[in-house]
Amino acid sequence: MIWQNTYDIREERVTLRHGKQALDGVLATPADGRGPYGLVVFVHGDGPIDATHDSFYRPLWESFAEAGYASLSWNKPGVDGSSGNWLDQSMDDRADETMAAIAWARQRPDIDSRRIGLWGASQAGWVLPKVAARAPDLWFVIAVSPAVNWQQQGRYNLLAQMREDGASGEQRATALRRRKTTLRLLRRDASFSEYRDTVDDPQGMTADRWRFIKKNYTADATADLRAVQGTPVLLVLAGHDVNVDVSDTETTYRKLLPPSLLQVEHYPDATHSLVKHNVEQSQVKLTLTAVFAPRALFASGFLAGQRQFLEQAGAGAGKGGRT
Repeated sequence: MIWQNTYDIREERVTLRHGKQALDGVLATPADGRGPYGLVVFVHGDGPIDATHDSFYRPLWESFAEAGYASLSWNKPGVDGSSGNWLDQSMDDRADETMAAIAWARQRPDIDSRRIGLWGASQAGWVLPKVAARAPDLWFVIAVSPAVNWQQQGRYNLLAQMREDGASGEQRATALRRRKTTLRLLRRDASFSEYRDTVDDPQGMTADRWRFIKKNYTADATADLRAVQGTPVLLVLAGHDVNVDVSDTETTYRKLLPPSLLQVEHYPDATHSLVKHNVEQSQVKLTLTAVFAPRALFASGFLAGQRQFLEQAGAGAGKGGRT
């Protein structure tokens, strides 16, 4: 018998259309069936992520359902039946895709079109502000472990991971030289074959990934953050984040967003994915928790904090006391 967790939500398989692409997704609604509901539109981080993120999202959907919100998520292009290739996308393409999902949701009778917001993690940090700047009527944005500048984030991640792995000073210097060479190739639009012939890359690089990086390595969220007007933002930061410089992210968000719109939550015991640090450090513990107690994966208070943010938004918090 395969263990399967149950959640107090209803899941409906849906298909979203964006241009010529058909994206398979899931609309998760509260089990009570008493819509119309507010909606949380999920914007994935990096990688070939499916609608449920291998069930990682389901505890979040359940928590949002407790606040009276549905959740919408979809397989990235080229993943589990969705057409296209997510590695062909720029951050602008991803923002366009998210706008198409919002437009689709607004046609649903079980969705309250006035109460639609975004949840996104990691790489979504370059997508969420773009959408919020284009759609000032968004109800909220929840940004989990977002970076601000692609190149700064990459350097921080490289060095932080090497420190955690106990790399020597010589190994760090070699990695930084490799990174400098890679950036020089990107700036002159070098081909993948030239990259492959020039850079000794122990991580490996595919032609698709090289094309994706060329499209996005100049991404920077500051201009889009500055253009956000009137949308409440919850910024969620982890204490053990080796992917993103959370201090830099918080400083930038506080500088560019009005204090009345920004709420910041810190989870000192969490990793980049907001999983408990002591759980993520052990593969056995991580696997057993994911299988038998998935809600316990997350840092203490994380699920409740997001639910409370949505409940406050529903009560008219932000945007001058909306009704």
